[in-house]
Amino acid sequence: MAVQPSLATPIPAPAAARWLTPLEIGLLGAIWGASFMFMRVAAGQFGPFALVEVRLALGALVLLPFLWRARASFPLRLWPKLALIGAINSAVPFLLFAWAAERAPAGVGAICNAMTVLFTALVGAVFFGERIGLGRSLTLVAGFAGVVVLASARIAGADVGAAVAAGAGAALLYGVGINLVRRHLSGLPAAAVAAATLSCAALLVLPFAIGDWPSRAPDMRAWSSAALLGVVCTGLAFVMYYRLIARIGAGRASTVTYLVPLFGVAWAWWLLGEQPTLRMAIAGALILGSVAMSQRAR
Repeated sequence: MAVQPSLATPIPAPAAARWLTPLEIGLLGAIWGASFMFMRVAAGQFGPFALVEVRLALGALVLLPFLWRARASFPLRLWPKLALIGAINSAVPFLLFAWAAERAPAGVGAICNAMTVLFTALVGAVFFGERIGLGRSLTLVAGFAGVVVLASARIAGADVGAAVAAGAGAALLYGVGINLVRRHLSGLPAAAVAAATLSCAALLVLPFAIGDWPSRAPDMRAWSSAALLGVVCTGLAFVMYYRLIARIGAGRASTVTYLVPLFGVAWAWWLLGEQPTLRMAIAGALILGSVAMSQRAR
């Protein structure tokens, strides 16, 4: 899950919709948190390439009507840029999270995902000259300390360091992708941009998915998880997120970032029996606390 920046001005919400906003933020957090559980269930049978191809293709199909409606805003000269951003912001991060899901509990990936906010600030400072100040610099240190704590853990007797590195790498790429979207795709309809980048990412992954397609057909549980991952957690979730941005703005909509790790750990504990550990709790507290302080400092 990469929370892309707003490409539109928020529209004031009517009084009747005020109660709906926190409900939708909670639902979106639950959906994106469940995505790590679905990856955990399906990755072992599909493998990373096939699973990510299913996810990208189904998510793009859900969003294609938005792209078709805004097709006049997407000339041919823009598509190489869309393909590059699709690789950075979707294809490779999704592959890294799927690879990690084969090797570590779902909660590990969900916690790493929260680093996206911090990496977005870091990439903006290092490569685009944004000033982050002392306060946000300290939050970055705290967040990275949380990653170190998580990477050094042994969960269910297994070393999860490689999976944490993959999850952190995915969050870093999300941070790069968000900065690129801000600078090169501003002014375009956000849902159409998501449809275009997901479509490009699906085409990029397709040859690898064909070559690595599982020789043994995944069972119904794995197929159901892959379908829900693509349709609900990718396609429909982005529609919900952009509706929230239009209503309340990107700043308030991004509070869903705090809910994703909590739901990710809770779903995996409840439905997969993956017990959270003390190190996971400490790492999650450090990362989410640093994200909250970073947003406040900003």
